Amino acid sequence: MRGKRLGITTALAGGTLAATALAFAPAAAAVTPQTATINATCSIGGSGSATLTATQSGTAATVTLSSTDITAPISVAQDSISSTLTMVKASGGTTVFSGTKNPAIAAGGGVAVGPLDGTVASGDSLEAFGGSLQMVVFGITITCTADAAQSPGPFVFE
Repeated sequence: MRGKRLGITTALAGGTLAATALAFAPAAAAVTPQTATINATCSIGGSGSATLTATQSGTAATVTLSSTDITAPISVAQDSISSTLTMVKASGGTTVFSGTKNPAIAAGGGVAVGPLDGTVASGDSLEAFGGSLQMVVFGITITCTADAAQSPGPFVFE
């Protein structure tokens, strides 16, 4: 009986150790850098600096854009902006991030959209310059484009 107890105790300890190792396993793939800035010009709302924030979990990725320089000419309700961010791949082609997530924005307030959802592959290098952000608000399409490459550089997904 003592041998069975020792075997059960050893199995339990091994299972606990394995579960602990999983809990401390490295996080899912990451994107670098996590934030970048661009200077953008929009068809409505002006122009100026904007911050892009990217996250990644496997092939799922999100990008959020926020700016205090680019402003909403009218008040906008939460989750009422349909946004499509097209980014240029270093290897050719584009990757699209889209969604209808945004905070409530007061008239004259800075624009923020996202997180916008997209799919990436390991090694993708994505740049806002050459792409665009289209936001549809009350049926009106607003297009923003980057005036130069993002800084400190493109998003590289692992």
